[in-house]
Amino acid sequence: MMSTPAILHKPTFKSLLFSPFKLNQAKPISFHRFPASKSDFFSSENKALSKNMTELVRMSAFRGGNGTDSEESTGLFQQEAVIDWLNEFQSGLLADGLEATLNRLSKWLVAALFGAVILWRHDAEAVWAVLGSIVNSILSVILKRIFNQERPDSTLRSDPGMPSSHGQSIFFTLVFAILSVVEWLGVNGFSLILGAIILAFGTYLTWLRVSQGLHTISQVAAGGAVGFIFSIFWFWSWDAFVHEAFISSLSVRIIVIMVAAASCLGFLVYVIRYWFRDE
Repeated sequence: MMSTPAILHKPTFKSLLFSPFKLNQAKPISFHRFPASKSDFFSSENKALSKNMTELVRMSAFRGGNGTDSEESTGLFQQEAVIDWLNEFQSGLLADGLEATLNRLSKWLVAALFGAVILWRHDAEAVWAVLGSIVNSILSVILKRIFNQERPDSTLRSDPGMPSSHGQSIFFTLVFAILSVVEWLGVNGFSLILGAIILAFGTYLTWLRVSQGLHTISQVAAGGAVGFIFSIFWFWSWDAFVHEAFISSLSVRIIVIMVAAASCLGFLVYVIRYWFRDE
């Protein structure tokens, strides 16, 4: 029989939600792309620097490669291989653009943040958060089919764009991460600054969907609003009645844990089938 999980006396979601402390709404931030001329300048400068570094490595390898110190020569050639790899990565980054690269990596960054918080907490509420992320994704699919609004550029993606599933998932994760920070540190200057950094990071990743032509501002704003509201409701429901049922009923604990485990497995399969294929 499963033992009752230990409950730590931390600030509850309701106390956090209805406490007098409130986060000030951040002013919208405008992000601009770098001009093409500036990108070309940095590209030429980086190529010249990389070429000089490679030549220095080759000269050092030549000096040490007279048969007296073959191990040192081998190590220098390995360094040259690493530099070549970095050059290729840098060239790809500059060719695609910084914003395009960050937009492509946004799903990995958000998944990493969500997974890190889950592993850090490793408690019953973290299991509830996993279920919430799955329900939030299903809700996004349903809303897309209801509104059936086209994206600004249908040639990039053919599926509906209202609301933005990226924005909805990002803001669900943001609320979970910020609430976890406040529960851990309490409401103080450091937790507010850390929460503001997390919020700014997620807002920027959401804005990239607009700058890359994948969504309109209204689609992104709708996705962020739905993800934020649903996350508030989901974690309020945990404190309101799910937590008590989870502690008092073995069947509820088994159902929640089994569904969460199946959801994690399904998400892993989805990542392997689609995310790696896209990369």
